[in-house]
Amino acid sequence: MSTKLWRAQRLSRLGSSIFAEVAEWKRNAVLRGLDVIDLSIGSPDLPPSEPIREALSQAALRGDAYGYPGSRGTAAFLAKASEWLAFRFGIAIDPAEELVSLMGSQDGLGHLALALCDPGDIVLLPDPGYPVYAAALALAGVVPYLMPLRAENDYLPDFASVPNDVWQRAKFMLLNYPGNPVSAVADLAFFELAVETAKRHGVLIVHDLAYSEMAFDGCRPPSILQVDGAIDTAVEFHSLSKSFNMAGCRIGFLAGNREAVAAMRELKANIDYGVFLPVQEAGIVALDMDIAGTGPKVGPVYERRRDVLTEALREQGWEVERPKATMFLWAKLPRMQWQLTEPWDSRRISREMLERAGVAVIPGDAFGAEGEGFVRIALVEDEARLREAATRIGAFIRGEY
Repeated sequence: MSTKLWRAQRLSRLGSSIFAEVAEWKRNAVLRGLDVIDLSIGSPDLPPSEPIREALSQAALRGDAYGYPGSRGTAAFLAKASEWLAFRFGIAIDPAEELVSLMGSQDGLGHLALALCDPGDIVLLPDPGYPVYAAALALAGVVPYLMPLRAENDYLPDFASVPNDVWQRAKFMLLNYPGNPVSAVADLAFFELAVETAKRHGVLIVHDLAYSEMAFDGCRPPSILQVDGAIDTAVEFHSLSKSFNMAGCRIGFLAGNREAVAAMRELKANIDYGVFLPVQEAGIVALDMDIAGTGPKVGPVYERRRDVLTEALREQGWEVERPKATMFLWAKLPRMQWQLTEPWDSRRISREMLERAGVAVIPGDAFGAEGEGFVRIALVEDEARLREAATRIGAFIRGEY
């Protein structure tokens, strides 16, 4: 009997397994009795507001809520998403042709290359970038071209440095502002340059705007679709996960260029039956409350957490940048006051910090080669726990564990 591997080779091309690795570190730390402060995964620790939960509960009790919802999204949800885009960004999006609902933006990010590309095509990705960007290309047999994001360029890609032959083969380029893991923001002038560049080379722009409502110090992240003519060459992902604390509900949408939206809709029609109807109804309530100004805003919560943690870390001797948006700190590695036999890098610091101090973060190299030298810290605990985390980290930096 011949031996066959019941595991696809493509899985080995999905990239970093750091989230599973960190989960194992956490499990071992808990088994040893450590109280772990988990600042690794960007999962909101707060629930949706009560009216959203009530809408979900009431809809789930209806007997007619359990049929196939349809992969496109209900007309009511798409209409409300269109209304919210007009309210928030002043853009007009046709809900019938320029929108499709998603099981969270990661659903769309994971499948878009399958809908738009053929094996051997090129897609331009940010480095560092959220892991699903590269994983989606591996599944689709698409070749990534990495655009470095560096502090000296405000973590914006340099389009002029991309070779012409890459532009000629590229199907789309992926942008993410406000960013994850790099908590950078971009203005309309940057998006205008991106749209002009994309049109010149016949490339679609895919903008991941999952963190649009997590901005601080008066910052209001724009939509790329605000740029004149952008809808001819751009689509944009939106998510209710972070903006309305609905991460477990799995709901978001893709808006923009109707050809690309239609391709995503066609793919999804063959692989799923859409978002659970009660979740869509809860999403309508969330968007409607935001339009009416009656719902709580997540931005101030994370702004206070950012201020608390950055100040507490600075008191402990770790100078970290204060981001203008997102739920993450992108922190350059601290200057350690003790040494191991091996050099300190982002993965070793992250592991030792968890094993010794009980604070979990994600090493920057998990997001690409340009992430080495950094860690990502999620603001997903209350202010008291964040202060405690900073105290533990300070002791770890000084070698007191």
